[in-house]
Amino acid sequence: MKRIVILGSGESGTGAAILAKRNGFDVFVSDKGKIADDYKAELTAYEIDFEEGEHTESKILNASEIIKSPGIPEKSPLIKQLRAAGIPVISEIEFAYRYKGDSKIVGITGSNGKSTTVSLLYHICQVAGIDSALVGNIGYSIARQVALDPKEYYITEISSFQLDDIYEFKADIAILLNITETHLVRYEYKFENYIASKFKIVKNQKEDDYFIYNQDDPVIEKYMKQYLPQSTLLPFTMKNEVRQGAYIKDEKMLIKFKEEQWNMNVNDFTIIGKHNQSNSMAAGIAASVMNIRSDKTRDAVTTFSALEHRLQKVLTIKGVDYINDSKSTNVNSTWFALECIEKKVVLILGGVDKGNDYSILDELVEEKVKAIVCLGVDNSLIHDHFDGMIETIVDTSNMEDCIKACYSLAEQGDVVLLSPSCASFDLFKNFEDRGEQFAKAVKGL
Repeated sequence: MKRIVILGSGESGTGAAILAKRNGFDVFVSDKGKIADDYKAELTAYEIDFEEGEHTESKILNASEIIKSPGIPEKSPLIKQLRAAGIPVISEIEFAYRYKGDSKIVGITGSNGKSTTVSLLYHICQVAGIDSALVGNIGYSIARQVALDPKEYYITEISSFQLDDIYEFKADIAILLNITETHLVRYEYKFENYIASKFKIVKNQKEDDYFIYNQDDPVIEKYMKQYLPQSTLLPFTMKNEVRQGAYIKDEKMLIKFKEEQWNMNVNDFTIIGKHNQSNSMAAGIAASVMNIRSDKTRDAVTTFSALEHRLQKVLTIKGVDYINDSKSTNVNSTWFALECIEKKVVLILGGVDKGNDYSILDELVEEKVKAIVCLGVDNSLIHDHFDGMIETIVDTSNMEDCIKACYSLAEQGDVVLLSPSCASFDLFKNFEDRGEQFAKAVKGL
């Protein structure tokens, strides 16, 4: 019997374990950390052998194949050992792909906007009555969905980490939103390595597949010739008209696919900002490829709610809007947040710095930001960049003090924006915890 060893026991690992078990494999799950109680209960229920707190080499090196958690880097000693032993290492999405049957995959990747775009497209599918599931880096893992509740379409958020270990995986409709410098620690500080990972979304596509991409993104445009997608190209852009794809002209989004053409006013979108106009174009093209009627897409775009922790308005207190954008864990996300706010901003920055280049924010900060409130264990890099540019920079090390500082600095008509540009792990469990604590502190004012 083929032995599948799964490294990591989160949603991805547990979903893969369930799929492997249901397909008759000898399955073993190994996690160097603690396995969450709910996942442990599932593994037990499916009679899947597991260990936590260690990696027992004798139980791992006898694997026929390894399914690796996206969070485990290639430089991990165990992964190096597996590579040296010649044991195949694949990602969970690669494993799930083998068992999807005739179902189709819409794969959405990019440095920013993945969660919004995948959620919007899923909402369009729901409005149109399409048999679909929201999976991948959001919601359930695709392996779990394939194992327990197969659908006609899998609307899949895919990170570069998940793409790193694919071989045959193919998206029927691939969407590449943008590529900016992030996660460079994972890619040996070589931007080209990260770019190569993102372009794997088109690696196995054929002529009858579709590649929806941001024609305005300079990195995508530069590398298109190098990676030469074999699929049908459907660009979206704000700069010019295209024969097939989508563009914005005179405040109207126009979608063109084959002989179909339709449009809607961008002022009817429920999500704000030019970046969300790009996300909406990408989702709109995909919907047309999926043969969803334009009136259903219009209805969905005008009823879509913003994601939790992504430009989410919490409260207005004494004329000041408090906005939770905790999911902004890199400077590009913060740039997008500032770009779509018209008022003066008290900006909350800080956390675990990923090697941020804050100069990207300079123009918008000078134009819109009246004060910066730092929220982190070490705020020195923020001070190094913004001292002298912004008159008021305050240091805080917990959410309650942070919100009190914002309250004292903001005036009627201002916005207090939590858009940290950094990971959350110095003070919080994750970005969700950070956003929830923000909302709780604001409601406690």
